[in-house]
Amino acid sequence: MKFSLEKLKSGLFKTKENLLGKISQAVGLHKKIDQELLDELEEILIKSDVGPSTTAKIIEGLKKEATTRKIDDSEKITELLKDQVASILNSGGVCENQLASPHVIMVVGVNGTGKTTSIAKLAKDFKDQGKNVLIAACDTFRAAAGEQLSIWAERVGVELVGSMPNQDPASVAFDAIKAACARGFDVVIADTAGRLHTKVNLMEELKKVKRVMGKALPGAPHEILLVIDATTGQNGLSQVKMFKETVDVTGIFLTKLDGTAKGGIMIAITDEFNIPVKYIGLGEKPDDFQKFDPKWFAEALFS
Repeated sequence: MKFSLEKLKSGLFKTKENLLGKISQAVGLHKKIDQELLDELEEILIKSDVGPSTTAKIIEGLKKEATTRKIDDSEKITELLKDQVASILNSGGVCENQLASPHVIMVVGVNGTGKTTSIAKLAKDFKDQGKNVLIAACDTFRAAAGEQLSIWAERVGVELVGSMPNQDPASVAFDAIKAACARGFDVVIADTAGRLHTKVNLMEELKKVKRVMGKALPGAPHEILLVIDATTGQNGLSQVKMFKETVDVTGIFLTKLDGTAKGGIMIAITDEFNIPVKYIGLGEKPDDFQKFDPKWFAEALFS
């Protein structure tokens, strides 16, 4: 995918307007970085879904940096804040695509997060890199899921292993991986049923799908991406917690970032769970997403 800072800035417009606008107002009322300004900044960050504990860490780091560098001009607060946010986002580490053959990606998430569209975006991006991609339709509970995935697979020009209604999802995953191995595919992207993270039996099924993938190909799945809807704000944290405990999520695909002022949630996710945000969705089209870069995200948000 082609990185575009301008596209990122555009996608973050609502979050930026909400966050930076309020920070600018607060700075305008204070000439120096004092406790009153820091208290106002803390409130702004919490209301932007950065979360109480992450906000406290940011404020503490900001105070320490300001003291160390002997900065007291309130106009410098945005630059200090940008550095703190970039530091936290970097702490999640980097989950690189060191491709096995085939490289198996398991995609999980609750209903309505944009999971199907995200899979299509990933498939197209890998195809554009010259990879042969196979999508596995392991959501066998929702009749329309396979149809939607089939439409997207045809649209982006990749193959699909379909399924029958109520077929065992783990068997679909197994067959897809075996087919990929036999036919020389480079990447397998497995959809799973969108489910409420509070449904214990359905979460257990995810464990089974993951386990069977490993039987089909030792080491698989090589990545487990959790799709999170940015508009859910702090509710996204409970989703990350449950899916991480269930299948040990390795990366986050944050969707609908262009439609929310709650983009601060990704800072909280990275800080609390030490899981890297890998991709961000900035629209509905196959090219409307970018690989996440902490430095450029902070730049786009605070510049």
